[in-house]
Amino acid sequence: MSIQTQLAEDMKAAMKAGDTVTRDAVRLIRSAVGNAVIDQGAKDGVLSDEAVTGVLAKMAKQYRDSIETYRAANRQDLVDKEQAELDVVLRYLPEQLEEAAVRALVVKAIAQTGADGPAAKGKVMGELMPQVKGKADGSLVNRVVTEELATLG
Repeated sequence: MSIQTQLAEDMKAAMKAGDTVTRDAVRLIRSAVGNAVIDQGAKDGVLSDEAVTGVLAKMAKQYRDSIETYRAANRQDLVDKEQAELDVVLRYLPEQLEEAAVRALVVKAIAQTGADGPAAKGKVMGELMPQVKGKADGSLVNRVVTEELATLG
């Protein structure tokens, strides 16, 4: 079952169950996917699961950024709302990699690219990002790459 089909089914189930958090979050996801369909000019209104995963990853990043901002502003009510919606988005993404798994992939990418210091960060990120797209937070990947390259240079 495609992610878009799963979203439609989950929307119906959330409406029947009276689960407003899931219903609202799935509506936002479906809206973002619909915008991506228009942007990419999908003929039949259907995106590949890979494209939908890209939309979901972007949404997850936006939710994480919002949570950080609301936390800094001491708005726990908004943090809770955004976190609940982020949890719904994460249901549709592949299982997220832990920092140890990301670090192992970074070390492997450094070895493959022959990077020898912080100046090679772009090369390492270029090798790594297709492997972790939708599976790890970009800021985590960036931080781990920076740390690992700093030990080399």
